[in-house]
Amino acid sequence: MRLGPWEITEPVPELSDTIIIAMLMPWVNVGSVGTLTLQLLEREFKAKELAKLAEPGKFLDFTRDRPQMTWKDGSRILSIPNCDVNYAHDANSGRDFVFLHIREPHMYGEEYCSAIVELAKQFNAVEYCRIGGMYDEVPHTRPLKITGSVGDEYLDKLTGIISPRSNTYQGPTSILQLVGDNLSDAGIENSSIMVHVPHYVQLEEDYLAVARLMTALGAIYDLPQHLTDTTRGRGQYEQIAQAVQENPQIRARVAQMEQSYDSVEMPTDPSNEVSLPEGMETFLREAGKKLDDCLLYTSDAADDTPCVDLGGRRII
Repeated sequence: MRLGPWEITEPVPELSDTIIIAMLMPWVNVGSVGTLTLQLLEREFKAKELAKLAEPGKFLDFTRDRPQMTWKDGSRILSIPNCDVNYAHDANSGRDFVFLHIREPHMYGEEYCSAIVELAKQFNAVEYCRIGGMYDEVPHTRPLKITGSVGDEYLDKLTGIISPRSNTYQGPTSILQLVGDNLSDAGIENSSIMVHVPHYVQLEEDYLAVARLMTALGAIYDLPQHLTDTTRGRGQYEQIAQAVQENPQIRARVAQMEQSYDSVEMPTDPSNEVSLPEGMETFLREAGKKLDDCLLYTSDAADDTPCVDLGGRRII
C-alpha cells in the first residue's frame, strides 16, 4: 500500500490512540542516544515493520548519506539509507506505539515533513514525542540533564527528572521542526525530550545517556523498570572518570562545569551519579582555571584541543 512517498507494509495494522516516538539522524543523536533508545523499545515490544520510503533518493543525497555494501552468505547486499518506521503494542498499558527513525532530508524538505504528518494521521496518532541527545557544557560527575517540552499532564510524573530550565537555544536547526508545528496545528500533541551529554566526551554509544532518557520515557508512558538499567553506562563513565583524573586541563574544565551545574537548582538522581576516586572531588573543586572555548552542539574538535584516548573514544 502506498501513502504518499511511503510504502506501507501489508497487512496494514489498525492502530488507535497511537504514540509516535521519533528520533532524528544525524541531528541531536550524539552517542547514538536516539537510535539506541528506539532499538531498546523495539526489542522490548517486539516491534514490526510498518513503513519505509518507497524512493528514498527523492529526499536523501546518497553522496552525503552513503549506501553500505555488505556480504551475506557469499552474496553482496546493498543497503540504501531509508527512514525505518516500526510499530508495536504494549499489552500492559494497552498503548499502540510507532517508532520513527527519521533521517535529515537533503531535498524536498517541506514535502518530507508533510509526509510524516500524513503518516501520523493515517495511524491515528494522538502524540508525537521527539527524543535525542545533544552535547552541552555538563560534567560527567553529575546526573545528565534532561530538557524538553511535554504536556501538562506529564509534569508531575517528571518531577525530579527534567531540568526546570527552559530551552532558549537560537541558531541552526532542522527542517523537521515543521513536523511538530504541523502536528500541533492538526490537534496532535507535540513534545520533545533531550538528554544533554558532556561535550568533552565523545562515545559512539552512550549507554548512561540512554538510561537517563529512558527514565523520562518510562515515567511518562509507564514503561518497564528494567529498561532504565544503568549498569553498562556507569561502567563507561567510570572509565571516563579515570581518564579525566590523568589530565589536569580537562580536570580544570570539569571543575568549572561542576560549579555552573551546582549553581542552578537541579533534580537529584543518585542512581546516575558516578563515584570518583578518593580525593578527586576536592581537587576538582579547588581547580581555578578559566574554562576555555568549549564545543556546544557539535562533535568536531579543534586540532589543538587536549584529548585523552579511551579505547577508540575521545575525551577532548
